[in-house]
Amino acid sequence: KMAGSSAPWIGSAYLFLRSTCKTIALPSLYESSQKKPCVFNALKMALADSTGSMNGVDMLKVHCSHPHLIVQLKFCKQETCRRFLRSYREGALQKSLQSHLQLSLATTTVPLEVELKAGSEHLDKMLKDEDRCLECIYREKPDRLPDEEITELEEWLKSLMLHQSTNNNVAGKDCSSLKSPSLPYPPQGSSLPPQVTFIFQGQQFDNRTITLDDHQKFAKSVSKKWKQVGRSLQKSCRALRDPVIDNLALEYDREGLYEQAYQMLLRFIQSEGKRATIARLIAALEENGLISLAEELLGLHSNEDYS
Repeated sequence: KMAGSSAPWIGSAYLFLRSTCKTIALPSLYESSQKKPCVFNALKMALADSTGSMNGVDMLKVHCSHPHLIVQLKFCKQETCRRFLRSYREGALQKSLQSHLQLSLATTTVPLEVELKAGSEHLDKMLKDEDRCLECIYREKPDRLPDEEITELEEWLKSLMLHQSTNNNVAGKDCSSLKSPSLPYPPQGSSLPPQVTFIFQGQQFDNRTITLDDHQKFAKSVSKKWKQVGRSLQKSCRALRDPVIDNLALEYDREGLYEQAYQMLLRFIQSEGKRATIARLIAALEENGLISLAEELLGLHSNEDYS
């Protein structure tokens, strides 16, 4: 608590990130449906490094303001905020961000420029005065709850970490196995819901999780029927309930059917986590007469046959 206040210590700040590499634009990466989870994962891991806890600081929203990626942060404990400020001041946060981005995006080094602001105050100019920085952050009360998109990504990351910890004996703070360019798709070895196998056309198949390859094939081939498939999935997926599907159609109208279908299935995957299984997708395809696409996803015939 500060200034003798009896209210809980809560403050807010904005972290500005810009890549100094001309070929890497962080806002563009975050706006990409495939890269967004990778960037989010890197941000989450670096912030955890800076505070010593996965829950040390909350991300409320990520803004894309080219060339900057701007992360709104919320601190709920003064001591946690102190640890963050020290990590930022010593350059540890910047190095951690660079390292996690490199691993999550499976790319070369990602050189960064960082800046920290609280309201109109540029905290970089007063980092040596930790108490003053704390006062500035404390004065800026968060003006929002976590964005819906942030909440979905958080839930997906928790699910993935739980899976990794359970099945690979990964220590709670060891997130190295999460740093994969295949995010947001859980590994095919994910622990499965009770339905471990399912039957399609009289054959038995493993009920694996949806992969990046599945996702891309679906978006490429489902065409105008993506909405019908979405409405079949929405029966057991709250994240796709009305008016989400119609909103996706409007939002990605200019990008075309592929992106509309891709975004719909991405919403399903991010919302359902390890429950986003191939059995559920195949059932939705069957319900809408898309048998050839279902066969393609299950490897029952080649791409050439399907074309």
